[in-house]
This record gives sequence, C-alpha cells and structure tokens, in this order.
Amino acid sequence: MSDVVIKVENLGKQYRLGSVGTGTVSHDLNRWWYKVRGKEDPYLKIGDVNDRTQRGESDLVWALKDINFEVRQGDVLGIIGKNGAGKSTLLKILSRVTGPTLGNIKVRGRIASLLEVGTGFHPELTGRENIFLNGAILGMTKNEIKSKFDEIVDFSGVERYIDTPVKRYSSGMYVRLAFAVAAHLEPEILIVDEVLAVGDAEFQRKCLGKMKDVSGQGRTVLFVSHNLQAVSNLCNTGIVLKNGRVETYGNIEDCVKSYIISSRNTTLINVSNSNRLKRTNGNVIFEEVKAVKNNEECWEFNYDEDICVNIKVKVQVEVDDLSFYLAIKNPFSGEIISNFKLVISDKKLEIEDCLSFSVIIPFKTIRPGQYALYFALGDAGTKIFYDVVDENVNLPILNINPVSMDVHENSGFVTLPIKIQY
Repeated sequence: MSDVVIKVENLGKQYRLGSVGTGTVSHDLNRWWYKVRGKEDPYLKIGDVNDRTQRGESDLVWALKDINFEVRQGDVLGIIGKNGAGKSTLLKILSRVTGPTLGNIKVRGRIASLLEVGTGFHPELTGRENIFLNGAILGMTKNEIKSKFDEIVDFSGVERYIDTPVKRYSSGMYVRLAFAVAAHLEPEILIVDEVLAVGDAEFQRKCLGKMKDVSGQGRTVLFVSHNLQAVSNLCNTGIVLKNGRVETYGNIEDCVKSYIISSRNTTLINVSNSNRLKRTNGNVIFEEVKAVKNNEECWEFNYDEDICVNIKVKVQVEVDDLSFYLAIKNPFSGEIISNFKLVISDKKLEIEDCLSFSVIIPFKTIRPGQYALYFALGDAGTKIFYDVVDENVNLPILNINPVSMDVHENSGFVTLPIKIQY
C-alpha cells in the first residue's frame, strides 16, 4: 500500500472579487449550461494571477493555480510564503472548509485542523463542553475523549477556566485549548495554520514539541508559519507559495533558502522614508548603505568572501561627536549574533559635512546562514540616536562550498573582527 496520505493534482481556486458565485444570475446559468453539456467552464479561462502588488484587469482572481504535491505518512510539511500567497486557502481546501475550483485532492486519514483562533469552538459553551464538541466533530467517541481529557486540559494550561464559556477567554487561552484538543485526539493528519503566534514563547515551544511527537508516531503534520526557525527545525519537506503558485517544493532547507532569497530587500535604505527619522532626531542621517563585491552592489556572499558594506552619512546640524553602531541578528529568532560600536568622529562636525567609510566582516568569521543587519548613528556620551535603520534587511551568506567550518560554529553571541576603512 502506498504511504502517500495527501495527493494534490492540478489544484486551483478562483474567486470573484466583491461577489458571491460568478456575480450575476446570467453568469451562473451560463456556467451551469456549459457544465451539463460537458464543456469546460468558460470562466476558468480568464482571471488574474494572485499578485497584490499589481492592479488587475479582471475581477476574477486565481488564489491558487496549478498546485501539485504529495505528502507521505509521517512527513512534516512546512508551507511558507508571503501574506496573500495562498497558504490559508490551501489549508482550507485540504480541511474541506471550502472546495476547489479545479483539480483533485485525495486524503487518506482523519484530519484535525487548527486554521484560526477558536476553530470549531462555540463561544457560548465552556472549555469542557467545547473539548467534547470538537472531539465529536473529529469523529471521536465520548469514551475516547474522556480518556484524553486530563491530558488536554493539562497541556492547555487553562484548568482554572475549563468551566468558563470560551467567549471570555483571551485569544491566547483560546488557541491553547484549541491546539491541545487538535493534537491530543490523535488525528492521522494535523493541519496547523499561523495560530501559534498568538501564544506565548513557552506555549509555542510546547506546541512545537508536541508536533514533533505527533510526527514521530507516524502521523502527518502540515504547518504554516512565518517563523522560519520553527519551520526549519520541525519540518522535513516544504512548499514555497508565491502568488498562488508553487515556487519551490522539496527539501525544507532548499525551500527556506529559496524563500529568503526571493523575498529579501535588495535596497537597504530608502532615504525618502521619513518613518525611521520619527523615532530619532535626524541630526546625522544615513545617505547610503550598500553591500558591495568587486565594486558592484551585492547582497549575497559566500563563506570564503569578505563582506563589505559601504556607508555614507550626512550631517544635518552641528554635532560634537559621532558613533556608528552595527548589530547582526538571526532573522529567524531575533537573537543578536554580534554587535559593534565605533566612534567615527570625536570632533565637532559642521552642517553639510559628509563622511564615507566601509565596514568589513572578514571571510570565514561568520558561519554560513542568513543574517539581518541593523545600523545606527548616535552620540556615545548621551546615548541619543541620530538615525536608525532597523528594518529587517536580510544579508544572505550562502554555504556554497565552505572550505572549513572551524570558526564560530557554536550559536550564541560572538565577537567578530569587524574592520573599518575610510
């Protein structure tokens, strides 16, 4: 017997913007008439791609188009992509919340879905009653639910409120109980959308541990999250969705790398963006921050290459001294890998003065991976910041063919031998 538990073939989902159905009675009749004659739906030949960055020409949009993949028993499939890429639509179709417009889905096994906070819960019922209700929806008998009841309540951490109507629960309590029910009633397939972000850090760790246990028991997990660290640690296979289509499918490491490279910012700083100056006084501003390789702009480096960032700053008012700050973070967890501070001018700077310098991170001093850079200008004495670039600007350092991994292989904070050239 095949171990494939989910098979998706040529899946498509089309929506008409602002309308239910195809929009008019005549269109619905036209669609029905084509169907009874065995002809293709005429409205499936039109429709815009699911791209929110462009103004479409049609009011028909393909939320998903030409989706094909298989999930085997025991796989943990990570589904990643930008907001609006079609992730939640795909999970709703797999959970039979909505039907596909095109294509076939074959599922073998009972599915438990946690698509949004409070999925399958009735707000007027207590937590205790909702456990039995949700279990019944999943096809469990009353005795089966009773046998798991104490485990569910203990895992959720809401024992004190178990006889309180869930409409009085916070969103975090809601999702705690909902996940506990979905994970403990032993479905063959567990589908989890981006709801764990509602919970606190301790509960997220418990959930990820539980999903690992579930997969270790031979059951299948489909996991949607923007936390790439969690996806990388939990999943063994992945799908990257972009504009409603599969961009990458296969090994989770390849999928995460593909998603990061396709979605990163290639322009580090937008000097016309005043939002960054609203939180600082703007006495000195970044005019340009640009990573370069061989004198050309580049945001992708190999392990055995120096990382060079050229920086230009402009003085807006007279300042007595000027310090430059650099922080390198793990974009998945937000953990600071290294930081750096340098006084770049200890004399008074005049209005319209400009300074240029380069920050160099020597090769093989930072392990291959994905990093986020943060820059700041400030007064070292008063700790007043003049300008800050703290958007998550990703700098990929690809593990293409590292000669060795003998430097800073451990995680955590490290002191890097960063150099400054004027």
